[in-house]
Amino acid sequence: MSQWLHQRPLHNPLPNPYPLSPRNSMTFQFQRPMLLVLNRTTLLVLLSLLVVLGVILPWTGTPGFMFPNATSSLAKWRDYTLSQAASFVAKNGTIIVCAVSQPYLPFLNNWLISISRQKHQDQVLVIAEDYATLYKVNGRWPGHAVLVPPAPDSQTAHKFGSQGFFNFTSRRPRHLLHILELGYNVMYNDVDMVWLKDPFPYLQGDHDVYFTDDMAAVKPLDHSHDLPPPGKKGRTYICSCMIFLRPTDGAKLVMKKWIEELQAEPWSKAKKANDQPAFNWALNKTAGQVCSVCLCCHCQNEIMMLVLWFLVLIEIIL
Repeated sequence: MSQWLHQRPLHNPLPNPYPLSPRNSMTFQFQRPMLLVLNRTTLLVLLSLLVVLGVILPWTGTPGFMFPNATSSLAKWRDYTLSQAASFVAKNGTIIVCAVSQPYLPFLNNWLISISRQKHQDQVLVIAEDYATLYKVNGRWPGHAVLVPPAPDSQTAHKFGSQGFFNFTSRRPRHLLHILELGYNVMYNDVDMVWLKDPFPYLQGDHDVYFTDDMAAVKPLDHSHDLPPPGKKGRTYICSCMIFLRPTDGAKLVMKKWIEELQAEPWSKAKKANDQPAFNWALNKTAGQVCSVCLCCHCQNEIMMLVLWFLVLIEIIL
């Protein structure tokens, strides 16, 4: 025991006095390629995860088990009401409204870009026609989207003239009437257009309803703002793509009449109705009771441009 206790340790001045044996040298050489292979595999796995997280999940929805807090935060928007949303976005008593379902988000993106250039984006309220749109917009722009239940079947892009398109657009006057009854001015836009200028300076006077003529030739700036004469079908051809309403009895009357006309002429295979003729009948039948203004085509073209055949995606907002 004493020999072990008093034995002096051996000291090697060199950190590795013995070179690698041939066997160890061969083992080292074989390990290097394996490490490289493992590194490449790891990189590929990480790259795949990045693609899934960055590209696929934003469009398909984030799984709750991965981000449980995100799921619970999105769920609160199901109980978000139109009254709460209107109060949140209104500026100077005015709200800018559109109605969108998921297939039309690229149009929404384009429209929002043009509005942001006129410094009115804070007034925008997106009426989501499906929960995917509600969650996507509020996930990136909290409070600016609301869904008014029940949500229609809007998971596919409905063709103009189809029953799905009619069901989608026929909800519009109810949304607008609700906002008017809350006491707000409302500017409604379809999202297949962009703003070229701020439209509000053109909305002069204290009229109930402002709209644009779909058929008239370009008129001088001092033209009559009365409802134009009816066409061959006995009604006018007013475009419902841009409507400005004040919270007056006259504007509410037009919205109620629009709803009645839609109920009187439902969609059928024989007569593929849409909401615009009903809007024109509502204007014609309330003409003596409502103070309305038809903007000239010169003003319309100066303010807005329809994007019918393609999208010019300049930035990414959504």
